[in-house]
Amino acid sequence: MNNLIRVPEVRLVGENIEPGVFKIADALRLADQFELDLVEISPNAEPPVCKIMDYKKFVYEQKKRDKALKAKSSQVVVKEIRFGPQTDEHDYEFKRKNAEKFLKEGAKLKAFVFFKGRSIIYKDQGQILLLRLAQDLEEHGKVEAMPVLEGKRMIMFIAPKKKK
Repeated sequence: MNNLIRVPEVRLVGENIEPGVFKIADALRLADQFELDLVEISPNAEPPVCKIMDYKKFVYEQKKRDKALKAKSSQVVVKEIRFGPQTDEHDYEFKRKNAEKFLKEGAKLKAFVFFKGRSIIYKDQGQILLLRLAQDLEEHGKVEAMPVLEGKRMIMFIAPKKKK
């Protein structure tokens, strides 16, 4: 409203209103006549564009739309499972069951093999371990990214399969 006083006239749009350029006083009088608000839509236009509308109703509708969009979007949860290059059978089965549970819950899985010190020489064992995990979880999720070595970690991503 403060910016409007600095300009002598505005372009007026809205329902039941003939679009055109009006003086500020006339635009405000029209808004009062309809018992609505004069809202500046585009301040950078020449002359500024204003609309006659119920501002509180507009804000309410906007919040409602935003809430509906937020409800439709889903948060992606990423769960991590860490292995060593020489993880034994029992530990592997325990972690595989946890990974299965995470995928059933709808979370993405980040499985990685962490190489400590000189264990980096067992890169092939780490890759075999991750590929075995991907094969065991085939019915619950699909591999998004094949095993990749990044520094001292070999990482693989598995996404849950869509429910039918």
